[in-house]
Amino acid sequence: SEPQEMYNIVSEHVFPFLRELGGDGSTYSQQMQGARFTIPTPALLAKVIDLLDQIPMQERDTKGDLYEYMLGKIASAGQNGQFRTPRHIIQLMVELTAPTPKDTICDPASGTCGFLVIANEYVREHHAELFFDKQLAEHFHHHMFNGYDFDNTMLRIGSMNMLLHGVESPTITYRDSLSQDYALQEEAFSLILANPPFAGSLDYDGTARDLLAIVKTKKTELLFLALFLKLLKAGGRAAVIVPDGVLFGSSKAHKDLRRIIVEEQKLDAVISLPSGAFKPYAGVSTAILFFTKTNSGGTDN
Repeated sequence: SEPQEMYNIVSEHVFPFLRELGGDGSTYSQQMQGARFTIPTPALLAKVIDLLDQIPMQERDTKGDLYEYMLGKIASAGQNGQFRTPRHIIQLMVELTAPTPKDTICDPASGTCGFLVIANEYVREHHAELFFDKQLAEHFHHHMFNGYDFDNTMLRIGSMNMLLHGVESPTITYRDSLSQDYALQEEAFSLILANPPFAGSLDYDGTARDLLAIVKTKKTELLFLALFLKLLKAGGRAAVIVPDGVLFGSSKAHKDLRRIIVEEQKLDAVISLPSGAFKPYAGVSTAILFFTKTNSGGTDN
């Protein structure tokens, strides 16, 4: 009866525990409210655990690999243009922006929270002393990491991912970042790391007006860049993945946005990625933009 006992423990104790973890006020408990244990039989649960037990867990992001596999099985994932950004690309972006214990980091299209997880690992590795400072530790666990998504399944996975990586109470919450239903948190963040959905198109009447005031467009990749400029504090920096169309598009909106980033802010770097970087999810050519919000220019070349 061992599988049956294990099954009872998971359904009667583990899932209620997960739903209440972090207390009522935490975004984690909000995401987990509807979490249900849906494995139908003790035998199947035992089989799943045996299979997971055989996976090598050392020296690799096994949880990330498992999430990527799950993501492929979740029906909504492909429809919303979601896909997991390869870990080595995230690591490059995090290392080049070098997050510090005083940063307040945001991913407005957070998905499984890959960017926030790697930023968390970077800060732990390079600034371990922060945990001896009460104020910095409080900031780390409650304010540093902020992720928004409009897919509740992704929020649940992202919240769990952050918890598994040791962040007690990050803000991982529902937000349709481009819509007018949400007041922008202007100048709230010092670092944005993101791979926002592209190839999407929105109606003007459903899009936040203060974003349209920056760039009048229906293209999600341009609207997200306008959003990042709003969310960043002066001196804040961003590392974001964009399709090549952002670099070479000839419409007025494309040109306006490039002018704003190059002339009004400081474009630090453009890293071109090879065209197959996001296969099998997408074959589109992409680049990483690094820029700093200066409100006074400063781009060198």
